[in-house]
Amino acid sequence: MALPLQHFKRGSTKPELPEDGILRYFSMGFCPFSHRVHLLLTLKKIPHHKIYIDLIEKPEWYKDYSPLGKVPALQLTHLEDQPTLVESLVIAEYLDEEYPSPRLFPTDPLQKALDKILIERFAPVVSAVYPVLTCNPNAPADALKKFENALDVFEQELAKRGTPYFAGQTIGIVDYMIWPWFERFPSMKINTEQKYELDAKRFAKLLKWRDLVAQDETVRKTALDVQLHAEFQKSKTLGKPQYDIAFKGHL
Repeated sequence: MALPLQHFKRGSTKPELPEDGILRYFSMGFCPFSHRVHLLLTLKKIPHHKIYIDLIEKPEWYKDYSPLGKVPALQLTHLEDQPTLVESLVIAEYLDEEYPSPRLFPTDPLQKALDKILIERFAPVVSAVYPVLTCNPNAPADALKKFENALDVFEQELAKRGTPYFAGQTIGIVDYMIWPWFERFPSMKINTEQKYELDAKRFAKLLKWRDLVAQDETVRKTALDVQLHAEFQKSKTLGKPQYDIAFKGHL
C-alpha cells in the first residue's frame, strides 16, 4: 500500500497504515535529524513506510505515535506493543544493533563512547548556525563566528585522527550523523547577504571530507538539491513553510 506523498497537517485524516510488521518512519522532508535516520534506513536497506509530518501544524493523531510531536520517530510494528522510538541518535543506535550489516558504530566500547561524545559536540554547531541557516532575520550578529568556533572542533578532530573519514578509511556513524548539516550549509551561499561559504583554508580538511562523503552512494540516494533547501528556508521566512517541495527531489 502506497502512502500519500504529502506532509500531514492539523485536521488531516490519519492515513491507513498497513498492519504488515514493517517499520513506520515518521519524518519531515527537510529535517536534518530525520535525514540521519533516512541515511541508515537506506544504507541498511531496511523496509519501512514513510509518513511525513508538518511540524508547524502537526496532525492531532500524531501524538499517538510521538507524544512530544517530534520527528524522526520510528514505530517498531513487528513488536507486540508496537513501541515508538524518538531522538535520531537513539534510533540510529537501535538500527545499527538490530540490523548490523553494515556496522556503523565502533565495536570497541571506548571508541563507541568517544564517537557518541563527538556527535553530541556537534550540537553547538547546530544551535549557532540554525538562525542563519533558517534565514531568521533576528539571527545574532555573532552567529557565524560561534558556528565556526564550534566547527573548529571537527576540523581539529579530523587532523587528529588522520583518516579520510571520522570512522577511518571507510564511512561510519560520526560521518553520517553530522552529514545532513553539511548538505544544508551551501544554502547559506544562496540565502545570506554575504553569500557565506566555509573558509577554504580554515576548514580545509572538513571541505575535503565533505566532497568525499558527498560521493557516498547512500548520501547520494538521500540527497536534496541545495536549491530546494534554499527555497524551503525562504518559504519559512514568509511564515508558510512549503514542506512538500521536498518531493521535487528523490526522497
